[in-house]
Amino acid sequence: MRILIIEDDLVLGSSVRDYLKSEGENVSLITDDRKIDRFFNFGHYDIVLLDLMLKIRKGESILSQLKKNNPEIPVLIITAKGGIESKEECFKKGADDYIVKPFDPRELLLRVRSVSKRYGCPADRVQIGDLCIDVSAETIFKNDSELKLTKREWDILYILLINRGNVVSFEKMINYVWGDKPVGTESVRTYIRHLRQYLPDNAIKTYKGRGYMLVGK
Repeated sequence: MRILIIEDDLVLGSSVRDYLKSEGENVSLITDDRKIDRFFNFGHYDIVLLDLMLKIRKGESILSQLKKNNPEIPVLIITAKGGIESKEECFKKGADDYIVKPFDPRELLLRVRSVSKRYGCPADRVQIGDLCIDVSAETIFKNDSELKLTKREWDILYILLINRGNVVSFEKMINYVWGDKPVGTESVRTYIRHLRQYLPDNAIKTYKGRGYMLVGK
């Protein structure tokens, strides 16, 4: 699971990040809330952990923006604000859960995984044809033999997997895999050809001029 933490307290944010990583999660931390847009331009996240009392912007404003622009991504509030008024405001703005500091990181992990299940985030293991994909370990097995994928092959497979059943545009794949590097659509096509060597026939559907969809079950 890919988790984004928005927390201006570096010590707390780093502690939460390191704990979640130790539990097998893929975690990014933002301590400067001015960089939020850049993170969403170049990455996809399965859940956002959002502090309310940030240095530049109010967390409530960021929550509204996230739910407007990325309604498919759940948001869990982590804050020292324990009053019912704050909770009511955040839930009205679309927050999916709310935990008050200080908290036990084990409880936070339980809440993260509970919220993610409600949104249908990828399970740790996904079966597509005769392939078993272990999302947490970033590995693929076919008949108990591991298939070796490069980092970029895995990244493209992952973004197709978390959007399974929906078309993923060339732009979204390029932003996710290469960030702001000048890469053209032919690079995406090359890696798709590589992935098709591993996946069942017709598992990746082409939408000419738009992108690709993972349709395998």
